[in-house]
Amino acid sequence: MNLLPKTHEEFATVDYWNSFFKKRGKEAFEWYGEYMELCEQIHKYVRRNDKILMLGCGNSKLSMDMYDSGFKDITNIDISAVAIKKMQEINTRTRSDMKFLQMDATNMSFDDEQFSVALDKGTLDALFVDDTDDVRKTVESYFKEIGRVLRTGGRYVCISLLQEHILKHIIEYFPKNSFMLRIVHCPDADRANQEKNADNPDNLSMPVFAFVATKFKALPMAILEFSYSSDKIQRFTSALELQNSVTSLQTAAVVCNGLSRTDVVGHNDVSMDLCKPGDDKPRYTVHIVDQPPARGLGKYAAFIVPQGRDVEWLFSTANGRKKLLEQSKFQRMAVVTLHRNQNYLSMEEVKAELAESIKNFAPVGLKEQIPFLSIGADMGKRETLFNGKSEISGDFLVEEIEGSGGKNFRRLIFMSNQGVVQSEALIKTVKVKGKVEKRVDFGYLACQHHAYMSVGVQLATAGFQQKEQPENNSILVIGLGGGGLCMFLHEAIPEINIVAVDIDPAMAEIAEKYFGLQQNERMHVVIEDGLEYLSNCKKQGRRFTAVLFDVDSKDLSLGMSCPPPAFMSSVVLADVKSIIGDNGLFILNLVCRNDNLREKTLNDLKPVFPALCSFKLNEDLNEIIYCTNNDKFNQLPAWKKSFRGSVQKLNSAAKSKKLCKDDVLDVTDFLNELSI
Repeated sequence: MNLLPKTHEEFATVDYWNSFFKKRGKEAFEWYGEYMELCEQIHKYVRRNDKILMLGCGNSKLSMDMYDSGFKDITNIDISAVAIKKMQEINTRTRSDMKFLQMDATNMSFDDEQFSVALDKGTLDALFVDDTDDVRKTVESYFKEIGRVLRTGGRYVCISLLQEHILKHIIEYFPKNSFMLRIVHCPDADRANQEKNADNPDNLSMPVFAFVATKFKALPMAILEFSYSSDKIQRFTSALELQNSVTSLQTAAVVCNGLSRTDVVGHNDVSMDLCKPGDDKPRYTVHIVDQPPARGLGKYAAFIVPQGRDVEWLFSTANGRKKLLEQSKFQRMAVVTLHRNQNYLSMEEVKAELAESIKNFAPVGLKEQIPFLSIGADMGKRETLFNGKSEISGDFLVEEIEGSGGKNFRRLIFMSNQGVVQSEALIKTVKVKGKVEKRVDFGYLACQHHAYMSVGVQLATAGFQQKEQPENNSILVIGLGGGGLCMFLHEAIPEINIVAVDIDPAMAEIAEKYFGLQQNERMHVVIEDGLEYLSNCKKQGRRFTAVLFDVDSKDLSLGMSCPPPAFMSSVVLADVKSIIGDNGLFILNLVCRNDNLREKTLNDLKPVFPALCSFKLNEDLNEIIYCTNNDKFNQLPAWKKSFRGSVQKLNSAAKSKKLCKDDVLDVTDFLNELSI
């Protein structure tokens, strides 16, 4: 039997409701939850000695349950004579002093200021079916009547889904008519509705709210408040802030409803930030990933990423999280990352905080307890060493985190792109005169692509051992960051001199203070626009054995984040071609998410440099492109032959200087992945 109206306009008609209640018979119909699910809000805003008006009672048990709980002075009205007659029959013996009257709530016959509470569960939503002029006039009459029959200090308590047009109207209407307005989320009603709709994939459970409009004779200013569940009250200075608080909760509900009934197999995972009530700074980010159902897979689990590990490929990329899901043996996983500048006391505290929120992302009908997974029992450590701001790079920070195996890492993070580590150094402890000190381990290359850039430098340097050595084998690096690449090259290849150019003076200071950068006769930092420096070098006839581009774009909207577009102009490439001479090497770190932009970049390079080859990293977006003016390298075997010796020499040099125990690069894997 279909008990829903054919069109939403029918919600406001007497005939519809008479027909509705005849079909329902004695079965109670509860809009948005029953008494037990709403009692927290009712008991907070309605006192037992209040004179209560129940607006649009229908055949709901709410007033009966309230009466049985001690609220004795209740007058119920409804537009439907059928509903009122049924309610009188049900309550005449057990609740004889509770009144049931047929009455139009938009034109009530009560005296002025007769009630201290007007209670509305779904009536406003039934009246306010759309935003047409006729409907708005009806709602205006309804609100005026409520204001008339309420005493000063009285409260209009309305249970509603707060559709967009309703939300906007109440935020506008009540403050300008001397009502204080508070909107409260009703989570118990939400959960009950979700359970009722669990077996019906076509029903979406939207958040239930109670708004409380308190009548005053006059208010000098609008009072607008919001409460998420039973937590502290937020007071807003603007209507837009209150509206955004409600709509953000509704948007989250739409996402959660969708996720409970479908999956994201074959698509990018769905991400959502979680904040504490009253705090707009994210405390957690949840990524939902799915894989096709298969025998032996659990239904759903949550994985908590330890602090500081969130930037690792396995946790920070969609492909990485899919790999994590496959390893976990679950059909769905909520991968949870913890935010910096937030305090987390323990893993147990984190689990307790997340318990309810994680349920919202569960597949519909899940009955099993949701397991929490992580890497060990420790949630990791993260400490901010320095907060800074640069005119060029914006806000940034230096932090230390505890990684796998108890190792400590120091990182440079730009706050405009917190998911990317700009620089990272391994921190080791050494004893100096009986005291333990922290030192940067220059043998650690945090960025995998730096190893492939380094072998390019080794190739260029080795190639010039039998030729004239311009500038004493000087290497030009555009983009300093924390200086990790420069210091590795400085230590591993002592025959080179390094010039590092960076436009941001703050980066040079941070590199020296926190990342161990040491300027000397072989290591020199220039603070200058890299484009201007290249142009001046060409004009002055300066040559470099290798030129490295490792500079990020500040514009995150571009499909290519490294290098900035200006560095790939024909003028700049011509400058580089001149600077490296006949036998030098241009080494480009390309980070590109757009295949068309990547193709354009390669097409821009090919007419300038007679020979080029590339290495694409498997787990990262980085692609290292090697370019030279020496046309003997225009065949892949020539590149591989030269690189083989360079990889072996770099590995040997790094080990001999005790920079690392293992090879910097696996020569076989590297050569197999080279392409031309």
